[in-house]
Amino acid sequence: MNVQRPVTGGRHSVRLTLVCAAALLAGVMSGPGSAADARTDPDTLAYTCGLPSSGSLTAVVQVASAYPASGTVGEPMQPGPVTLTVGISRSDLDAVLPAGTTAVVSTATLSVEVGQNGQSAEAQWANLVAPSTPLPSDGDDIHLAHVGEVPSITVGAPGEVALSAGKLTLQLRSATATDPTAEPSADPSGAAAPEALTCELAAGRTGHLATVPVPGAPGTPSPGASGPGNPGEPGDGKSVKGSDGITVKPRTADADPANACPVEPPTGKLDASDAPQAPAGDPLIESDVPGVRPGCAYAVGLANVRKLNGAMIINDPKRKPALISVLANAHTARRLPTSAGGYYLRLDSLGNLKLPDAESTFLTFGFEPVSAKVEFENGPVTISTGNIGILTNVVYFATASFKQSLRLYDVKVNGTPLDVGKNCRTAAPFKVVLNGKFPKYMNVLFGGPMEGEVTIPPFSGCGTADENLDSLFTASISGPGNLVSLNQGTTCIPEDTSTPCPPTMPELPSAAPEKN
Repeated sequence: MNVQRPVTGGRHSVRLTLVCAAALLAGVMSGPGSAADARTDPDTLAYTCGLPSSGSLTAVVQVASAYPASGTVGEPMQPGPVTLTVGISRSDLDAVLPAGTTAVVSTATLSVEVGQNGQSAEAQWANLVAPSTPLPSDGDDIHLAHVGEVPSITVGAPGEVALSAGKLTLQLRSATATDPTAEPSADPSGAAAPEALTCELAAGRTGHLATVPVPGAPGTPSPGASGPGNPGEPGDGKSVKGSDGITVKPRTADADPANACPVEPPTGKLDASDAPQAPAGDPLIESDVPGVRPGCAYAVGLANVRKLNGAMIINDPKRKPALISVLANAHTARRLPTSAGGYYLRLDSLGNLKLPDAESTFLTFGFEPVSAKVEFENGPVTISTGNIGILTNVVYFATASFKQSLRLYDVKVNGTPLDVGKNCRTAAPFKVVLNGKFPKYMNVLFGGPMEGEVTIPPFSGCGTADENLDSLFTASISGPGNLVSLNQGTTCIPEDTSTPCPPTMPELPSAAPEKN
């Protein structure tokens, strides 16, 4: 079905399929934050945007974020991070971008009204950046996933706080294959960057995003308030205050990110074969995203050894944790909702994870304390996020997979060294496949928890010429059902001001598997 409908104010049109396709989330999310955060399904809004010359286009906008479950008078409430996905038809883009454009970079600013007790203030969700995104073929739609942090909100009185989307400003420009962040003059067409597109909500839409209750008796002022309903916070030149003591305050700038990612860019090939695949139907449109900038993130976790009934810490945050190097959203695979097989979107990111050696002590056979150091040899990591289907039938996914080998050394039995040789390792690499659950993990930029079970192969090369210990380690360690739980922090891309740099350190996950 390919239904056309006119767009008011110009010669451009938008297909009904665009409205359906905008049900995507460009990946998966969650980052360190309050345990009270309430995750919500994305809100889909229709906007009409004026073109630089004349006419207008229709954009379908989806806003996905995390909102506090409740607030406290006088204390900041922190929404976000936010993913703002804008769907625009390719034919409409042709009126905005220079001829010959093959990829586009976009920056979005969303005005959000913060209302309470009949009063309001305006928050600017600014500098939400969509990285270089390849343009689809003629007739297809493009979806630009903007991500970023948003201001906190402080209120000076109890009462429900309502957040509503308002004016949207988009800055679209051509991106070169080698430098998507280059100035407009570097565009291969030589054309200047287009003016910002100013978009207004379609008639009859409220733009409601969330309601956060702030308990307390009506009229109760904030502790230490300088006046009725005023939180009494000193001005900082950036905060915006409403007439009822509503303060919207941007996050403070991060430290200089120049040395935030002291790791080499990832190398290797993407392998998305372990991610959920598209249902049978029309072929997918596959694209490598040009000009992706390398970044980094922390991932810490636990690995259980089922036979030993114990766990060891991976990338211990209390020691010298290593950084993952990341090329975020370097490849896309997609299919339109009107195609045979239905809608499918997958964003693939490449990572290299060089973990420091781990050390742990287990009770073998339930009574003998054995300590050992473990060296991890990891292949390239593929992190795939996306969704299958749309609207009420949508299924979101997040999968990280890589091959790994283990080497044991410095083994001690009840404090006495045991010579296991220099090449005591798993006989073959084994596959590690971890899955994140929406919405705790939404995309590689915001991170979140992932877990999975691995089968540890038999060991070989253990012992000396006089004593072969392969069977001992195989009997006590190898086998299926070993839980691996990792928690990824936010991703820092030093050349992208919308990402937090340096990257945040996540908390260690629980040793128990997460329940549905």
